[in-house]
Amino acid sequence: QVQLVESGGGLVQPGGSLRLSCTASRSIFTINELAWYRQAPGTQRDLVAGITSGGNTNYADSVKGRFTVSRNNAENTVYLQMNDLKPEDTAVYYCYTPPSYTTGYLEVWGQGTLVTVSS
Repeated sequence: QVQLVESGGGLVQPGGSLRLSCTASRSIFTINELAWYRQAPGTQRDLVAGITSGGNTNYADSVKGRFTVSRNNAENTVYLQMNDLKPEDTAVYYCYTPPSYTTGYLEVWGQGTLVTVSS
């Protein structure tokens, strides 16, 4: 079964940047969809950005123009470049892939990485 491990979270000032990484325990070459979700305290977990194996991407309206999702199949890693961060971006960020043959038809979530945007 695939495991996903996020890294790169931390404390950043408003207007700053962070790059999150999500590394899989096996090749992501056969994984079509990979996505980033986030969850702030007291709120539901929401989609931030997603990317397919063909490179198609989608973003939440709140992050369009500021965040960029990418993947490197050779490194088994998906990235989330976050620029012009705002306090409302503060959340735990999770990596996710939906059920597929590669995951044993199970959805897979990472453990999350905390991003705090504050002065």
